Amino acid sequence: MVAARPDFNCDRFFFRGLHPLVSLGTASDRYAGWIGQIYAQGRYDRQITKRTNRVGEKSFPEQVLPVSSVAEYFEHFSILEIDYTFYRPLLDETGKPTRTFHVLAGYRDYMAGEDFLFLKVPQFIFAQRLRRGKSYVQNPQFLDVRAFLEQFYRPAEELLGANLKGFIFEQEYQRRDARIPVEDLAESLDKFFSALPRDSRYHIELRTEYYLREPLFRVLAKHGIGQVLSHWTWLSPLTKQFAKADHRFFNAANQQVVRLMTPMGMRYEEAYARAHPFDKLQTDMLQAGMIKDTVELMLTSVSRGVAINVIVNNRAGGNAPQIVQLISKEFMVRQEQGVSR
Repeated sequence: MVAARPDFNCDRFFFRGLHPLVSLGTASDRYAGWIGQIYAQGRYDRQITKRTNRVGEKSFPEQVLPVSSVAEYFEHFSILEIDYTFYRPLLDETGKPTRTFHVLAGYRDYMAGEDFLFLKVPQFIFAQRLRRGKSYVQNPQFLDVRAFLEQFYRPAEELLGANLKGFIFEQEYQRRDARIPVEDLAESLDKFFSALPRDSRYHIELRTEYYLREPLFRVLAKHGIGQVLSHWTWLSPLTKQFAKADHRFFNAANQQVVRLMTPMGMRYEEAYARAHPFDKLQTDMLQAGMIKDTVELMLTSVSRGVAINVIVNNRAGGNAPQIVQLISKEFMVRQEQGVSR
């Protein structure tokens, strides 16, 4: 058993230092619902902005903390997933910095040397189909090497430097009538990554169970790309996804990413509505198997010398910091049990 560092305090939501090979963080930040957990009471009262977020047929009021709050976030967590890059690249087609670039630059100004970001790659690069209104259309820029390099990869490297820990390529869920043969997708991905700079920070999340097969796993192994294990609506449990890959870790830098997004079987809109305003656990939506499987993967990973990055979304159970708290406590118990045997 490896003892946690002195700066780890689970009860007070200080999660850095749980284990040298474990990094814990959340999907997005700046939630006013985390005041009193991650953010100090009263510190940002005059800087909170209000907005309305429309999800499905409903509108939800949101309170957002200033970018400067990321400095306090990193007192508690060592990693953060930035998801707004999924919707817009860092540079537009003319090479001009977008609003996303400027927001990310603001984050960088409040980060220290051991604060790390995972960036979601823009969906127009990695989605086979894009939603337009109430329907989906084929994406003409799917796997566009030039767009990825010029509008995202190179500016991200220049902007973040050593604080950039990984790129998450998330592919959308595909209904049966929209799927292509797994061999065809594997061939397309092989060509795409063969044209990119060799980089051990690439991680792929495939949200269609049909694609979790050996032709795709061979591509991951060839390029040293990590398989993102995701607790998400239409995917099987985390440990079953891992078993489909024959319990292999593919990333060339020995990094594994686990994302806890939504309860299995629950759509995004319902998960958001039940979790909002993200200030406390919603025990009726939190799935015990998610905690158990996450800890099992953490134990397997560290036993094999692989660093594991666990990223938690509020929608997985109401409040991401409290979910991380449950995971940390269970991990410590399991470690102690392993030593006592």
